[in-house]
Amino acid sequence: MKGELTVTDSERARILVEALPYFRKYHGRTVVVKYGGAAMTEPGLRDQVMQDIVLMQTVGLSPILVHGGGPEVSEAMKKVGKEPVFVRGLRVTDEETVRIAEMVLAGPTNKGIVTLIHRHGGRAVGLSGKDGNLLVARRMEVDGADLGFVGDVDEINPHIIETLVGGGYVPVICSIAVGRGGETYNVNADHVAGFLAAELKAEKLLLLTDVRGILRDVKDPNSLISELTAAEARALIANGSVDRGMIPKVESCLKAIEGGVPRAHILDGRAPHSILTELFTDHGIGTMVIP
Repeated sequence: MKGELTVTDSERARILVEALPYFRKYHGRTVVVKYGGAAMTEPGLRDQVMQDIVLMQTVGLSPILVHGGGPEVSEAMKKVGKEPVFVRGLRVTDEETVRIAEMVLAGPTNKGIVTLIHRHGGRAVGLSGKDGNLLVARRMEVDGADLGFVGDVDEINPHIIETLVGGGYVPVICSIAVGRGGETYNVNADHVAGFLAAELKAEKLLLLTDVRGILRDVKDPNSLISELTAAEARALIANGSVDRGMIPKVESCLKAIEGGVPRAHILDGRAPHSILTELFTDHGIGTMVIP
């Protein structure tokens, strides 16, 4: 009957009412999202993430999107006969590899994300860390190993981000940085997201991954840790409970928290609309790291 609410309509209304306090809470606030994993490779999930980003901007948040592209870089390396090597989740990057990484990440990967945001009604501008000296890095060493042109963020110059956000654009940032001598560095995208969140005094840092969050036992998918402190997170890294691929994500959360970000979240990017679920519902998902 015309004018009569169906169950579906009622449920939609309830969801909007539940979200209203969060719209108010986060209006005008910055949220840094690290985009990666299955959410970057599966078409349906890609569209959902872009819809989430556009909705965030539409209701008054300022989303900053940082993306990886590890599988795309590895695929490009294999095409020229190079086999990827990783140390503690970080890609060993010689001079040829860093050129491949820049070509892939700052090129088709970055511009593809920008295009998707526009297709879903948003406005975005793609950047690398070289633009406006956004990300200045130095060479990183891990456990005494020389990783080549793997960078550690040394300085962030956020003026270009602030200018774009003020103009109504979503900055889409790939994790290629510049050295003080003009050299190019490949920086882990999780680390970039954590540094940016701290520098921008973001309200939240959201990291999308391919697991439910931090697991107490990596072999047990039901051992999700819903909330932990920064000290507990450091202890998990120290005792080996956090596996190699998760280490940069936990380190990113710690960097953000140490920089004054109130909450950092590791989310399952395979879940539909995981960003909206975390931001605008009462229950949230994944693992939350707090000071």
